[in-house]
Amino acid sequence: MVLKLYGLYRSTCTQRVVTTLFEKGLSFEYIPVNLYKGEQKQPSFLEKQPFGVVPLLDDDGFLIYESRAICRYLEAKFKNQGTLLIPESTNVKELGIFEQGASIEISYFDSVASPLVFELVWKGMKGLGAPDEERVKFFTQKLAQNLDVYEKILTQQEFVGGNQFTLADLYHLPVGNYLFHSQVNLGRLIEERPHVKAWWEKIAARDSWKQALANASQ
Repeated sequence: MVLKLYGLYRSTCTQRVVTTLFEKGLSFEYIPVNLYKGEQKQPSFLEKQPFGVVPLLDDDGFLIYESRAICRYLEAKFKNQGTLLIPESTNVKELGIFEQGASIEISYFDSVASPLVFELVWKGMKGLGAPDEERVKFFTQKLAQNLDVYEKILTQQEFVGGNQFTLADLYHLPVGNYLFHSQVNLGRLIEERPHVKAWWEKIAARDSWKQALANASQ
C-alpha cells in the first residue's frame, strides 16, 4: 500500500517529511489539508491527529504524527532504501553525535527561529497583528548567539549530526529557508559565518529539498 501523507506542502513541518520521503526514494499519496479553512480541526481529521495539526502519515492503517517522529519512522522502516539518514546503531559514537545534533536543532535552532519567523511572517498571515518588535529583537539576538556555536561545531565536523548528512541537518531546512524570506531578511545570520554558510549551501542544494520547494510553490 502506498504511504499517505496528510498535510500542506507550504507547511514547514510537512516539508520536513516530504524532504525525507524524497531522500528515501519513497512514493506517496499526498492528501492536502486546507489549514486556511480549518480542515485540520474537523472531527474526521481529529480522529486521526488529536492535536489538529499537520502532517500525518498513514502507513497501511498505521497512523503517526509529529514531523520529526514521522521522519525517524520512515528511516527505521526503510533503512536500506535511499539515503542513510541516521547512522547505524552498531556505531554507538556516530549515533551519539547524530542524537546530539538532532537535539541541537530542536533546542537551539527551531526554538528561536520558529518564533522569529512567526512574528515576521506567520503572525500577519493569520491576522494576529503586527510583529512584536521586542520579541523579534530577542529571538534575532538569541539565534545569532546560537549560530556562533554552530560555527564552532562546524569547524570540527562537516554536518550538525556528524560527518554525513542526516536528519539532524534535514530538520533545519524548512524553517531555515524562511530566514531568507523577504519579510524576515535574516539570511545574513547564516552567510556571515563561513562554516555555517558552507554547511547551509550543501544541505539546501540537495535534490530532495529542491523537490519539496517545487511542490510548495505549486
